[in-house]
Amino acid sequence: MDSLTQLRLTRELVDIESTTGREGEAGAFVARTLLHLNYHVVEQPLDNGRINVIATTDAPPRLVFSTHVDCVPPFFASRLEGDVLYGRGSCDAKGILFAQVAAAERLRASGESRVGLVFVSGEERGSDGARAANALANGSQFLINGEPTDNRLAAATRGVYRVRLRAKGRAAHSSLPHLGESAIDKLIDTLVAIRAIEWPSDKDLGRTFYNVGLINGGIAPNVISPEADAELMFRTVGSHQDIRALLDSHAGSNVSIEDVLVVPPVRLTTVRGFDAEVFSFTTDIPWLDRWGAALLLGPGSVRDAHTDDEHVPVGELYRAVDLYEKLARQLLSQSG
Repeated sequence: MDSLTQLRLTRELVDIESTTGREGEAGAFVARTLLHLNYHVVEQPLDNGRINVIATTDAPPRLVFSTHVDCVPPFFASRLEGDVLYGRGSCDAKGILFAQVAAAERLRASGESRVGLVFVSGEERGSDGARAANALANGSQFLINGEPTDNRLAAATRGVYRVRLRAKGRAAHSSLPHLGESAIDKLIDTLVAIRAIEWPSDKDLGRTFYNVGLINGGIAPNVISPEADAELMFRTVGSHQDIRALLDSHAGSNVSIEDVLVVPPVRLTTVRGFDAEVFSFTTDIPWLDRWGAALLLGPGSVRDAHTDDEHVPVGELYRAVDLYEKLARQLLSQSG
């Protein structure tokens, strides 16, 4: 696959709206493209017409490239400005997907056919696609996952712990506040209290941090709020149970705590000769463990992912092909 074809296919994929839950058309496009390239393609059904796409050659894969076809909202189509490609998913992770295909094509053209492709849905909202794809693992020794890492190998990634705090109160007319009990006040008191918690830290991954991403509550300005809730997302460096214990001890009786999502932090395989770095985001890797020892590398920067002007330098997409090919050759030379 030449570079112009790589860029054209990337733009065609970016131009398909595939925010999480709506990946069906994008998955079908990827499957058709790989069939045209003479791969054996499995379309693993999920829900709502979504699929995972798993492609192999005649040889059993000893190494697979993997990334995701879904992206975050809002969707906006591709445009090329100089040597920079803009568009939702250009960086995270549709540009990565076709860089991986291009690398697999180079390897296959040189006679190295022990390479497969695993492209999944749902990474941005709970990794349901990766969890399903894990059941189809077929003896691969290495998984090279793609996320925007500035074309550096990841030495480790943080985990995720998402929790919902719920406060219950008692509704009353706001002119008679003594007859009510404000759930919003309880929730605010809790959120202020947990600011003072000393969260766990790790010598490599650093200190745990969190974000209050959602707050809901109340009925009307003139009603004492009977209920309120907030969702927090922690970027973890160890067991989520340590964070849960701290929340339990500091939240008191003001709120109940509900676990929403747990993704563990991971230590990753690195290779001599490649720059390595620790990243704060998480990936599908914990749910693809049956596909082999995991590595993480991809073009583009996480600073540009999920933004209103998401973009990736085209030169970085092309450089990623070289890096993926080099990395695969070194790993396959170790393969039994």
